[in-house]
Parts: sequence; C-alpha cells; structure tokens
Amino acid sequence: MTHLSPMTSLPAAGDLKLIQEAAGGSGDAFDSLFGPLVEPAYRLALMMLEDASAAEDAVQEGTLRAWRRLPQLKDIETIKPWFMAIVANECRSQRRHRWWSTLRLADPPERAAHGIEEGIIQRLDLDRAFGRLNVEERLPIHLYFYEDMRLEQVAVIMGTSVPAARSRLYRALKRLRPGLELREVAL
Repeated sequence: MTHLSPMTSLPAAGDLKLIQEAAGGSGDAFDSLFGPLVEPAYRLALMMLEDASAAEDAVQEGTLRAWRRLPQLKDIETIKPWFMAIVANECRSQRRHRWWSTLRLADPPERAAHGIEEGIIQRLDLDRAFGRLNVEERLPIHLYFYEDMRLEQVAVIMGTSVPAARSRLYRALKRLRPGLELREVAL
C-alpha cells in the first residue's frame, strides 16, 4: 500500500483529459487521479473493516474497480466521493462474505487515571464509544468529521439522499453521546 503525504492534492477541476489518459492506461495519469485518494480510502476501509490487511485489500480492489469504471466518471470534482463510495461498497461486500467470525472481547476494566493526561482519557472514551457503534453508524461520523467531507459527499458514499445522510449522522451522534460522559479525574 502506498502511503502519501497529506500535501498531495487532487488535479485541477475539469481536467477530463487526465481521466481519459488514465482510462487509456496511463500510469502517471492514474497516479495523479487516485494517488491522493489512497490514504483517505484506507482510513475509511480500516474504520469499516477494523482489520489493516482487509482494509488494504478493499482499497486495492476498489482501485481496480475504479479503474475499470473510469470512463463513467465525467467530472473530476466528483472523483473523491465516487472513489470513496466504491471502496465503501467493497468493504460492505467483504463484511458480507467473511467466512470467519470475529470474537469481540469485553472492554477492559477501568484503570486508575493517575499520571495520565485528561486528553488521553477523553480520546480513549471517544474511541470506546465509537467502537460500540455498528459500521453503518460509524460511517457518516467518520466521513463527516474525520475525512472532513460535505454532507453531499457523505450522501454519495452512503448511497442515500442528503437529508437521509444528515439524519443518519444525527442518529449516530445521538447514539455516540451516552458513551462520552465526562469524568472527574484524580491526578
């Protein structure tokens, strides 16, 4: 898996020639189009599958599917939600077809917070509360807050309307809040 720096940017809007070149087999054009999207797609797949190896496979398969469907892409401005939707669908497919089962262990017992910064504790609480949500509840939160995507893009990736994406985000946040109780920390 190629890891890109956050400074890598998408090509300029309206560059249909780059799409045509990539669809025609140009590796450089393909890298220009999809290179900046690999890291966010991997984070999305990792959040959905909770397995680094499976996430890499999903991104790789999603990239292959995107290359095959590249002639369908008409506007470079829609490439990120288009590609992320392909990867999200691949993750859903992998989750449906897993032949093994995952055993989830109980949360570890609470430990005394002596000497640990409050920010670390809050992060652990957020991670624990986030982990209690199912994948379809985590998806809109991840896309909207972690990937900083607009609701329109979240809707495309989730395969819903914008009001439905907004509603799912609201419901997921509502389910997330009870796990985020503020605690008194003794240092």
